[in-house]
Amino acid sequence: MQSEISAIPNTDPFALFGTWLAEAGETEPNDPNAMALATAAPSGAPSVRMVLLKGHGPEGFTFYTNAESRKGEEIRANMQAALLFHWKSLRRQIRIEGPLVQVSDATADAYFHSRSRDSQLGAVASDQSRPLDDRATFIERFAAAEAEFADRPVDRPEHWTGFTVRPNAFEFWLDRPNRLHDRRRFVLGGAGDSARWHDTLLYP
Repeated sequence: MQSEISAIPNTDPFALFGTWLAEAGETEPNDPNAMALATAAPSGAPSVRMVLLKGHGPEGFTFYTNAESRKGEEIRANMQAALLFHWKSLRRQIRIEGPLVQVSDATADAYFHSRSRDSQLGAVASDQSRPLDDRATFIERFAAAEAEFADRPVDRPEHWTGFTVRPNAFEFWLDRPNRLHDRRRFVLGGAGDSARWHDTLLYP
């Protein structure tokens, strides 16, 4: 019989996330910062895709994208999102929910220019999520961007930016034998200086 004590502590959820992410960095074969990002259209239709976490802390969880892509348009129409981290090597997952805020132009510029030059040129060349007649067209657009910025830094496209999910809920899940899994949910209650995290265990 496994222990009756929860293996998920009732602690600061941001600190616990940081611990789990660091441990995943030591065990996951690829991209421990990969996360599923769920958004919804104004009609309520959901969509989900994998993106990379590029910043996290008490201010939230930040990723970058083309704001004219499908996900960008859904974000603009409905500034709410959900994230899911799943680390198979650790048999753990974390769900995060909350409103979105756009990062500043200065923050977007700084991250854009920290990327490889080819990644910057790819962002300029791509009309993300739009129909593409032939892959050769994309390669030609990449070559045109390469020529345009041959002797100067690549300009960040105005529509290429970042968004931060500011959590109002976390849920930590840990695999346990016989499907007696461990789940703990944290929900933010109150506002301003009185805001506090409240947690509870959930049946698996």
